[in-house]
Order: sequence, then structure tokens, then C-alpha cells
Amino acid sequence: MSLTVPCPNCGAEVVFRSAALPSRVCGYCQSLLVRSDAGVAVVGKSSPLPFDVSPIQLGVRGRIKGHAFEVIGRIRWGWTDGSWNEWLVLFHDGAVAWLGDAMGQFMLLHERDFESVRTRTLRAIADGREAIPGTEVQLDNLKMSIVDARHVICLSAEGELPFTPTPGWRLYSVDLRAPGGECASLQRDEVSTTFYSGRYVTLAELEPRGLCSFEGWAKPDYAA
Repeated sequence: MSLTVPCPNCGAEVVFRSAALPSRVCGYCQSLLVRSDAGVAVVGKSSPLPFDVSPIQLGVRGRIKGHAFEVIGRIRWGWTDGSWNEWLVLFHDGAVAWLGDAMGQFMLLHERDFESVRTRTLRAIADGREAIPGTEVQLDNLKMSIVDARHVICLSAEGELPFTPTPGWRLYSVDLRAPGGECASLQRDEVSTTFYSGRYVTLAELEPRGLCSFEGWAKPDYAA
């Protein structure tokens, strides 16, 4: 059920669209807010978002395979030499997905119960082993390769989210890719492992409306 309340810190109106999305960042004071049966509480403060040149922004709407969606949240992850965005996408049926956004490439990923993943290599990584890029793994009936593995830190966040994105939160992130464009991502911290699978998509496939404009990038005709 949607909930509209004043931010406990600054009084600005904030909206929680669903009990399944209990965390959000106040768009005015950047307070980290958590919704519970006891009400809405401030649990911290998000850092300012660093400059980036992504065409995606909160409020972008689109459609993928006939399913309409809206971008409602973002986490910015960083490592020693760079950073990337993970955008939370809310579909009209209430389902959510993550849109990974790095260097002009987009991965649309859905969370999957890691208990259903039987791949020995991935289970070992979840247990603390380091991933080796180039390693091939069999995920269900698909042969995939580890293409990236790095320790990352949460830099900042905005919008609505299914968990609280505390600045300084550290993860070990491993990305996999198959020749047909299928992809997966494993993320572990000191407490748990989460797993996502999906595929690479193009910006045009998302049929986006409301993209962000920035110097040096012309909004494509299909997004006008």
C-alpha cells in the first residue's frame, strides 16, 4: 500500500509506493528513511551523488517486451578506478528489476534465490573464494564466463529501494556473461549473497521516455 508522509528530518513530502520497497532517500535532505509498522524513521544520510553522464534518471518510463516500467531508485557503486549505476525499475504489476548501467552498456537483471543456484564455482565464491575472470561456469543449461570481479563500495543512492543503501557498504561483485547476451551478477557481503540473472539490453529496446540530456550526447530520435 502506498504511503505519503512528511520526511521526519526536513518535512518534505515523501512517498513509499509499496511495503516491498521499505527504504528511500529523501529527495530534499538526502536522509535515509525506512518504513516499518512503527512509522517512518531516519536511519542515516546518503552522500551527494557524484557527477556522471548516464542518460537514465529517476522518472524515466519505458517498455520492455510489452511491460511498462518506471525508474524509481538508484545506487551508485564505486571502486578504485571508477563507478557505475544500478537503477531500480518498477513494473506496472509491482515486480522490480535492476538496470545495470556502465560505459553505455545496460544489464536488465531480476533477483533469483541463490539457494536455487547449484553451480559449484558460484557456491565457492559465495563462501568467500575470489572469482577469476575468464573462468567458465555452467548455470542451469547455459555456459557463462566470469567477466568482472571486484570489491566495491556504495557511494550514494536516491529514490525508493528494497533495502537501505548505507554509504560505505562494501560488497564483492562478480559479473558473468554468455555469448547470447545473457548475464548474471553475484554480490556478497559479510552477511549474505544475492544473485541476479537477465540479459544485456540496448537503450532502444527499453523504449525510454524522459531521458536525461547532457553535453556531448544527443537524445536519440526514438526517445524524443
